[in-house]
Parts: sequence; C-alpha cells; structure tokens
Amino acid sequence: MIYHIPWIYLPVRTALAIWHQLTKSEIPELAKASVLMRDRSRVEETIQAMQRAGPDALQVISDFDMTLSRFAHNGKRCPTTHNILDNDLLINDACKKMIRELLNTYYPIEIDATRTVEEKLPHMVEWWTSVHELLIQQKIRRDLLSQAVKQSSAMLREGYKVFFDRLQEQQVPLLIFSAGLGDILEEVIRQNHVFHPNVHVISNYMDFDQSGVLRAFKGQLIHTFNKREGALLHAAHFRELQERPNVLLLGDSLGDLTMADGVAHPQHALTIGFLNDQVEERKESYVNSYDIVLVKDETMDVPNAILNYITTAPAK
Repeated sequence: MIYHIPWIYLPVRTALAIWHQLTKSEIPELAKASVLMRDRSRVEETIQAMQRAGPDALQVISDFDMTLSRFAHNGKRCPTTHNILDNDLLINDACKKMIRELLNTYYPIEIDATRTVEEKLPHMVEWWTSVHELLIQQKIRRDLLSQAVKQSSAMLREGYKVFFDRLQEQQVPLLIFSAGLGDILEEVIRQNHVFHPNVHVISNYMDFDQSGVLRAFKGQLIHTFNKREGALLHAAHFRELQERPNVLLLGDSLGDLTMADGVAHPQHALTIGFLNDQVEERKESYVNSYDIVLVKDETMDVPNAILNYITTAPAK
C-alpha cells in the first residue's frame, strides 16, 4: 500500500512557507511587525541548531546602553550610563552644557549612514576622550554614584528580569560589552536586582583615588566602533568559554557586531540588532548586517523567546 503525504508534492517555496509557519508557532514573537530578517530560513536553522546543542554550548554577548537599557519611554529619551552623570550631585552646569554640546556634535556622526566606520573612528575617540576629561575635572565622588543612578530615569528594557534570570538559571554566561561607564552600568543592574554571578562586564571604568575621588579612567578607551580591539584584548575571557561555541549577540550599533571577535571558533552565531533611531536612514544597513533587526522595540520579547527556545530541550 502506498501512502501519499500531500505536502511532499507541494512546490519547494510552499513547503518552506509551511515550515516557516511551524517555526512561527514555536517562536511567534518572530512574526511581530517590528521584526525584520534578511534571511528567515538561516535564522530558523541557526536557532534550531543552537537548541540541539543546548544551553551548555551557549554564551550571550550584549551591548548595554540602548540595548539592554531602554532607548526611550513614553516618548522621552532614557539616559545612557554617561548621561546618568548629568546630575547636580556630580557635575556643575558648565560641565553639563559642554557634554551636551559634545553630544549634539558627535552623535549625528555616530549614526550617520553615509559615513564609513573608518571615517567615524577619530570622531568617536575625540568625543569619548573629551567627555572623560571633563568628568575627571569635576572630581566626581564614588560614594554618590548609587544616588545618581537612583535619581535618574534609566530603565532596562521590558522583560529584562526574565532575560537575566533565565541565563542565570541555565548557567549561561552573559558578557556585557559596553562603551559606557562600567561603574554606572553595574549600579543600574545591581539596583534592578539582576547582577547575577554569570554576568561579566567589559567597559570603561573610573579610577578613584584613596579618598574616593575620580582621578582617571582605567585601561584602554572603549567606544562604539573599537569593540573588536577590546574583544581581542580580552581574549583570555573568551578562551575560558571555548567549550561554548554558540553565540547570541545583542547590540544597537553596527560596531557591536565585532563584540564576538574574541571567540576563537564560533560554531553558530545569531545576531540581534535594536534599531532605535533614524529608522529609514539606517534600516537597510542594519538588515544587511544583523540576522534579526528589532525596529523601535523597547522590550526583550524576541531575545527572551529565542533564549527560551534554545535552552528548552527539544521534544523527543
């Protein structure tokens, strides 16, 4: 007796469409209007391969400002870790004015879709260096940082607790790779009660003197477009995770795509990019660069759904 399985005789495109629909039913968040994908089939294949390998093979690498933290809330921009220092406790009005002028000068350059990364690099170094020099001049006190974070409007993306807690429960390392301020970043995470032992941070850290006053910044400057150098500089960290060849990467800048360059032998990598601002100008470059692009999505819904799928054992 011959059994006919109808879908086998369907055209390939139709069969793929059915397969996509099945995957959508498993991760329906991928069907959200805010989700863009250049190659849906590759995304689905990668997610399924990462699930088969399980959580023991996974590591997560993420930017912080405007990736784990919100870009805006109720139509108002949320502060980055640098912006949190815009507080009377820490800096004076003249310093605030100069930092805002630097922002207005250099941020348009950072997100300018018509410039290459090479053209942007010297401007980013000028921006970060100038801001750090201004902050050092203010003699910022370490004991006031916690209060400044509490008084700020900084917010992690909706669903952040599920994200952090799931990674901790599954013992998946989370490397936060930030061009922001590590001291502030850690305090934001700590005050949201998700600074778990699996969280590691590479960022710009303040160097305080014995009296707790800012005197310099430690180590190599990390800005938006030199994270590859930072990744290679911290290659020892990645070597410790060489048994975890699968990488889930989250960022909001094209420069964030280099954060995993320290991973020696990646097997499967899935990149998720948050497109927060100037969508039409930057959409094409983001879709061509990231596997998944989330347009003006202030939640962790898609990363959480993917993470849940990857860390849940497939049905036998």
